[in-house]
Amino acid sequence: MPSILKSLRALSDATRLRILSLLEKEELSVNELQEITRMAQSRISTHLGLLQDSGLLQSRREGKRTYYKRNEDAEEYAADFLKLAFQGARELPEYAGDRINLKRILKRRQQREQVYFNQVAGRFDRVYGPGRSWQGFGHLLLRIVPPLVVADLGSGEGLLSELLARRCKKVIAVDNSEKIVAYGAAKAKKNGLKNLEFRLGDLQNPPIDPGSVDLVILSQALHHAEDPAVAVASAYRLLRPQGQILILDLLKHSFEKAHGSYGDRWLGFVESDLNRWLEDAGFRKIEISVVAREEDPPHFQTILASGER
Repeated sequence: MPSILKSLRALSDATRLRILSLLEKEELSVNELQEITRMAQSRISTHLGLLQDSGLLQSRREGKRTYYKRNEDAEEYAADFLKLAFQGARELPEYAGDRINLKRILKRRQQREQVYFNQVAGRFDRVYGPGRSWQGFGHLLLRIVPPLVVADLGSGEGLLSELLARRCKKVIAVDNSEKIVAYGAAKAKKNGLKNLEFRLGDLQNPPIDPGSVDLVILSQALHHAEDPAVAVASAYRLLRPQGQILILDLLKHSFEKAHGSYGDRWLGFVESDLNRWLEDAGFRKIEISVVAREEDPPHFQTILASGER
């Protein structure tokens, strides 16, 4: 098949336009494209193969990974096709979200701490060692937490709040269930945690004074909010200057039973939405990444997002 026809065929698919747009100015690996688009790796690889075969992309190997970018040595007609492809991609509904995720991925390249953490985590269970456990590491790391004032929004019975209260200056646990708040308060009193206070309230309007806390935590709570963006904006108002937000939640999934089984309003979130809500609220130094993956169905993935006021 003539090269021109191959190029035209390659550009006839919206998904390939989406991939080409991401590679307009950047070089990305298959894994990075997968994280940005949330498409299956096999699907991405198939599209990349067609685009490279048509002369629109070029690739290079680095270790075990292959990186792709626009073909800078393409024929003149192909260069014209690429310009049209980039323009067409801007009309796709996924375009805005892809740009947000691309920005996040490029920023993470410059911050190697997460890469190092993944390497450590990957080695952790490889060789058995007596007394080596994530529980032990968790208690060790908790000892170095500075004396902060923390708001644990959507705290539930307050397991995390209890742990933090053993080190933090003060922890305010907020939940919208009267029974849970009463239970948590009674347990805190029984355990002698005078710096742990339970309050009845909603994620979108927490009963906490503005500018009064150093850290806001939303641990598996945001997917219960009626309007997650409003909850994130409310968290911003609670923080002092340089205060931080930590959001631990599920990556977007398709396990519909979560609505009934767990009372979830939202089936997780995509990174681009979290990034946009954090930016709109006023947060800076935003970082978002997947930090855990469950091996058993429905294969939930846990996402951690952070930002500074």
